[in-house]
Amino acid sequence: MVGIILASHGGFAEGIFQSGSMIFGEQENVKAVTLMPNEGPDDVRRKMEEAVSSFDNQDEVLFLIDLWGGTPFNQANNLLEKHKDTWAIVAGMNLPMVIEAYASRLSMESAQEIATHIIETAKDGVKIKPEELQPQKTSESVVVKSNVGGRPGKFEYVLARIDSRLLHGQVATAWSKTVNPTRIIVVSDNVARDELRTKMITQAAPNGVKAHVVPIAQMIKLAKDDQHFGGQKALLLFETPQDALKAIEGGVPLETLNIGSMAHSAGKVQPNKVLAFNQDDIDTYKKLEEKGIKFDVRKVPSDGKENMDGILRKAQEMLNEKNRK
Repeated sequence: MVGIILASHGGFAEGIFQSGSMIFGEQENVKAVTLMPNEGPDDVRRKMEEAVSSFDNQDEVLFLIDLWGGTPFNQANNLLEKHKDTWAIVAGMNLPMVIEAYASRLSMESAQEIATHIIETAKDGVKIKPEELQPQKTSESVVVKSNVGGRPGKFEYVLARIDSRLLHGQVATAWSKTVNPTRIIVVSDNVARDELRTKMITQAAPNGVKAHVVPIAQMIKLAKDDQHFGGQKALLLFETPQDALKAIEGGVPLETLNIGSMAHSAGKVQPNKVLAFNQDDIDTYKKLEEKGIKFDVRKVPSDGKENMDGILRKAQEMLNEKNRK
C-alpha cells in the first residue's frame, strides 16, 4: 500500500488527517507532519524521515502538502531526489484530495499514479455559492461521465443504508468510492415534501453521480420498472428503519441494509455512539429480520462490522430499565 504523508505549516495537516479519518475511516500508513512556529527545516525533515520509516512499503510514498515552495514542500522535495522514479508530491492539499488519495489506494499501487489521479478531484472540490459566481467551464473542460450501460433491466442495488443524516460526507466519499453508484436515491416521504432539503441533497452528490429524492411509493414503482434502468447502479438512503420496511414490503428487492446512524431524540436510548432506538425502532428491525434482511452495521467501509442482534438486545434492556423508573 502507498504510504501518505500529510504535511503543513502549523496544525493543518493534523486537522485534515482527523477529518479524513472521520469521513473515510482510520487509515494505515498515513502520517501527519507539521511545522510548528518554534521549529525549522531540519525538524520537518526528521519528522518526514520518521514517517517514511514507519510505512510498510517505503518504495511508494506520496506527499500531500499545503503550499508549493514552503518549508514542508522544500524538505519533501529534498527527500524526493533519491526516489524520483516512485515517490510523488502534490501541493495545495484539501480534504477532497486527501479522501480521493485514500480511495485510490484501494485500486492503485503507485504513488505517482495516485498523484496524477487526484488532481481533478482536488480542483472540483473548490466551489462557490451562489452558483452564478462559479466560473463557467470551457468546452475543453473534463466531463466526468457516469458509469451507465444501455441495456434494459432493473436497478443494480449496490448499497441500501439507513442513516438519519442521509447524504453526507461519509456517503458521498467513502461509500460512493467503494460501491461506485451511478445514482444516489434518498427514499423519504418527509424529505420529498421539503424543497430546501431536496435541493441540498441533489447538490451534495459526488462528481459523476446523480442524486434524487423520491417518496417511498415512487421508489416502489421504480423498482418494478423493468424497461429503463439496466446499467444503473443505485445507492438507496433511508432516514428511518420504518421507511426501509415500507419500501421492502412494497417490493423494493433488498437483501441487506447498511446501518450507519440513527439520531438521538426524546424517548430514545443510545446503546452505542451512533445508533439510538425507541420501541418502534426495535420492533421495526425485528420485522426486517423476519423478512430475511441482513444487517451490516458500520459507518464507513473500513470499519469492522458490529453485531446488530447484540445492539438491539442492549437497546431493549435500556428501554426496559428506563420504563421501570
